[in-house]
Amino acid sequence: MAGYRKLGRASDQRNAILRNLATSLVVCPVKEDGKALAENRKHVVTTLARAKEVSKIMDSLVADAIREMNNYTEKEVTVSAAKLDDKGKKVLVSKTSKNGKKYDVVDRAVTKKTIKVDAPSRLNARKRAAYWLRKSHDAEGNTVNPVNILFDEIAPALANHKGGYTKIVKLGARRGDASEMALLTFAE
Repeated sequence: MAGYRKLGRASDQRNAILRNLATSLVVCPVKEDGKALAENRKHVVTTLARAKEVSKIMDSLVADAIREMNNYTEKEVTVSAAKLDDKGKKVLVSKTSKNGKKYDVVDRAVTKKTIKVDAPSRLNARKRAAYWLRKSHDAEGNTVNPVNILFDEIAPALANHKGGYTKIVKLGARRGDASEMALLTFAE
């Protein structure tokens, strides 16, 4: 007996479907008009079999994210960035070489910045999440990293749960082929 549903697909197609559904569940924009299904929470509508598979995947990813939520240290690093003028263009400075030739160099500003340095176990959990969650775009077209959303927003919101981080609600049969449909969302 298999440990997972095959969903009638080859393994590459099946994994692509599950990755897309998992990413959609994490990145899914929430409607703010008050009429969205599931009380303005992120959700995905799919078949029941797919929802059960994605639920298993997301439960393990959220559990890892909660376990490793605060497992990092902060480090101060020196950052060099190009100085920009008021139009957003790089500022150039004239320099003279050893043999007397003049050339332009981008003027740089050196600053200190505090960054998060992941512990090895947190880095491993983020890599496992990155396998299932693909970079995506939000409604404005900006690139969104769903792993950051999982660790920074979803894990703290679900930290007081003991398990069962996703919820499946059956919606009935689909009109075209009578497939059992379900709504997959995060628990409250």
